[in-house]
Amino acid sequence: MDHEIQLISDDDGLMVVGDAADVDRFLASEGLSSSRDLGPHWLKHVFGVGASAAQVGSEIAANSGRWVKLTPKSAQLVKKYGLRESAKTGFSTGVLKGQKGQIKGFVEFARGPRAFLGNPAALANAAKLMSQVAMQQSMEEISDYLASIDAKVDDVLRAQKDTVLSRMIGVGFVIDETMTIREARGRVDDVMWSKVQDAPTAIAETQVYALRQLDATAEKMERQSKMGDLVTTVREAESPVREWLAVLARCFQLQDAVAVLELDRVLDASPEELDAHRLGLKAARQDRRELISRSTERLLARMDAVAGTANAKVLLHPAKSPAVVQSSNQVAIGVHEFHERLGIGSAGPSSEARRWVEAATEVRDKALETGAKGVGAARSRGKVALDRAGTVKGRLSDGIAERVRRRRGGEAEAEGDGQG
Repeated sequence: MDHEIQLISDDDGLMVVGDAADVDRFLASEGLSSSRDLGPHWLKHVFGVGASAAQVGSEIAANSGRWVKLTPKSAQLVKKYGLRESAKTGFSTGVLKGQKGQIKGFVEFARGPRAFLGNPAALANAAKLMSQVAMQQSMEEISDYLASIDAKVDDVLRAQKDTVLSRMIGVGFVIDETMTIREARGRVDDVMWSKVQDAPTAIAETQVYALRQLDATAEKMERQSKMGDLVTTVREAESPVREWLAVLARCFQLQDAVAVLELDRVLDASPEELDAHRLGLKAARQDRRELISRSTERLLARMDAVAGTANAKVLLHPAKSPAVVQSSNQVAIGVHEFHERLGIGSAGPSSEARRWVEAATEVRDKALETGAKGVGAARSRGKVALDRAGTVKGRLSDGIAERVRRRRGGEAEAEGDGQG
């Protein structure tokens, strides 16, 4: 009997559905050890479209679903097995078969009752599920990020007097609670949605406020020209920048949570609009990334400029200059880590402070080079002068010798006349 696994891939991940043993064997053979179990509860939503209760039960009993985050390694599987891409949905799909539980390297596209990928409604549900799993994965990574930097986002928000910022703490509690209920119930009804439907406004206002704080930090550094003021400004920026990045990460996390709930609500209320709504949420999510990226990239550019200014003045400020570069590097590292967690994908080497001795050596070498040129020029001028002096000396000697000869010649003539 053939053992099938069904594959579906999008920009974020790869979903593998089939017999649990076959799925595990396939993932192990491809070296994909890190995956998320979709669970029978969510597979029911996929297989249940257009199928009888008995058929759904047998499909769920026979199948397991796992999701793998798309990386360069997992992305190669799409090319390796030649999955078919849909121009309408943008997804790549296919059914992979193997003999005796061993997955072979050929693809046969969906046919028959088990091939849910051939059902447009089921495929839309699978696409929804993949989007939700990808966002939940991102939410978990942001939680890890906040824990790693020991950021107390609520403390930052409480310290602000703006009521919108403080309101976001409550919004976060409500969204987290609704997500917990969703996990238990498997759907989002009117009551659950009514709790969170106004949350995006508070989140968006908080996000804008945090972005303005980062912009203000960059502008403050742009105004500093004195090294002492620059040292103070950059050092003072380290902690606030880290805190406002944490607030932005929390905003992004909550926005993803609302999107997960929203997709479930649309499935309940208007299933025919599910795919279009999913694509709209995806575009909006990318817009948020780009908005955040513009502010943080500007901050990175300012950090690079500050490090360049400090390096250029390292001789005049041998202690302050490296301190500025170190602080700017800490800010830049924090921004790059933030980008990685949000999938913005920035990368760049941190600036390296030039040590005073290196700069001094450079100046010394230039001085020696200039001195060497001066010595060479002096030697050249001296040689010309010596040559000229030699010429003059020769002329003087010749003139004196000539005058001596003339004088001796005159004296000889005078003696001859006397004797005559």
